[in-house]
Amino acid sequence: MKNNKQGWLKNIRHLTSPHFDKRPDPQDVSLLVIHYISLPPEQFGGNFVDDFFLGKLNPTAHPYFKEIYQVRVSTHFFIDRNGRITQYVSLQDRAWHAGVSCFQGRNKCNDYSIGIELEGSNEQPFTEQQYAKLTQLTQQIMALYPQITTDRIVGHSDIAPERKIDPGRYFEWDNYLKSLG
Repeated sequence: MKNNKQGWLKNIRHLTSPHFDKRPDPQDVSLLVIHYISLPPEQFGGNFVDDFFLGKLNPTAHPYFKEIYQVRVSTHFFIDRNGRITQYVSLQDRAWHAGVSCFQGRNKCNDYSIGIELEGSNEQPFTEQQYAKLTQLTQQIMALYPQITTDRIVGHSDIAPERKIDPGRYFEWDNYLKSLG
């Protein structure tokens, strides 16, 4: 994976989400946030996650989708169960993944963070392929944005503890952080 000048990594799948805007300060990217998602909940595969981040989720495809199909949300990256990485938003832009959030007394984490969603849940472990790709992706992001250090890699639950639990109880923080070298 390499980076092009527009903030899109090469050699991965690209789908452009309409749910983003400009960062207040493009030079201030200093946080990496790990999430999980499965759509419908606890089900993996298919295109529902793509559709959600692209604003194209069909509310009649599953009863749960009636609650969320109009939510405008995105992430920079999504890693599916097989390790395939999809990028939805340029690293130079602000993806809408963190919501109401705070890190070390600083609000609005979307302004200065990169979001990575893993296909998963709080009920099942993540796959070896996901961890391998997450490590590669994280190392590349850290090389591009040296302000992101291992102590500035957090879960969604760390920046929005009243609302979120992801990446959840099965996420292997110790092994992941050690894999970064």
